[in-house]
Amino acid sequence: MKKNIEDIVYWMLLTHESWAIYIAATATGLCYVGSQCATFEELAIWVEKRLPTYRLSEDEDRLKPYAIELIDYLEGRRKKFTAPMDLHGTVFQHAVWKVLQDIPYGQTVSYTEIAEQIQKPNAVRAVGTAIGANPVLITVPCHRVIAKSGKLTGYRGGLEMKEQLLKLERS
Repeated sequence: MKKNIEDIVYWMLLTHESWAIYIAATATGLCYVGSQCATFEELAIWVEKRLPTYRLSEDEDRLKPYAIELIDYLEGRRKKFTAPMDLHGTVFQHAVWKVLQDIPYGQTVSYTEIAEQIQKPNAVRAVGTAIGANPVLITVPCHRVIAKSGKLTGYRGGLEMKEQLLKLERS
């Protein structure tokens, strides 16, 4: 069966200073931003699980606009992302990810506050799970979510990456 353009996930390894992150997009928009220094396998597993009919194709030219926005962010020149995204998740996950995109640059909120914003105050654990499933780190800023106590908690990219991103936004 012939695949068409909609069945491709384009990817590249974005390297900038100490950062090495796999990013990927469909014809619709950015669909994946990986963990700092993760292997290609993390991306391949995500595509296999979320977009099983798609194939991976390396294409730096297609990903250049996304890479530019991410580099601008990492250099402190960008506070909000404008490139289109193609997020794949449940209705609940989309509701949580939408709230994450509204967290102002340099600020943090708690899991509890997000649960309250989506009008599901008893769903704090489910909110945490949805945040952990966020496929586009940095651009959907789940690093801005912390425990109610103010403590840094889980992050798909690792706590070191979360600390780096929060420090970048504070400077």
